[in-house]
Amino acid sequence: MTPPAALWSDLQRLVADHPLVIDRAAGSTHPDHDGIVYPLDYGYLDGTVSADGAGLDVWRGTGDPASLDAVAVTYDPYKRDVEVKLLVGCTPAEVDLIAAFWTRHEMTHAFVPAPVREGAR
Repeated sequence: MTPPAALWSDLQRLVADHPLVIDRAAGSTHPDHDGIVYPLDYGYLDGTVSADGAGLDVWRGTGDPASLDAVAVTYDPYKRDVEVKLLVGCTPAEVDLIAAFWTRHEMTHAFVPAPVREGAR
């Protein structure tokens, strides 16, 4: 089993080493569903692959774009899939926006906050 510190280090390296592509800007609608409006920038890390074969999903908040703040696991009952999403530069209020977005669209979810980094408050 990978120790948690190594996992966070590896995920932080993914964020640092792969460009973030925003394909759904904050306020934009889902390309196939007009009723789904993204509260924050949403995209993926270029050059990565997740379980669905696309790039690793990322929500980007208004904070430091290099800061990995949490990992989320979601279950979408319509697609019947489970996905991992990274949250970068997200304030606690922005994490709440993301949670409300998923709840509104009937997606169950869980957040795993990143460990507090030394020197961070």
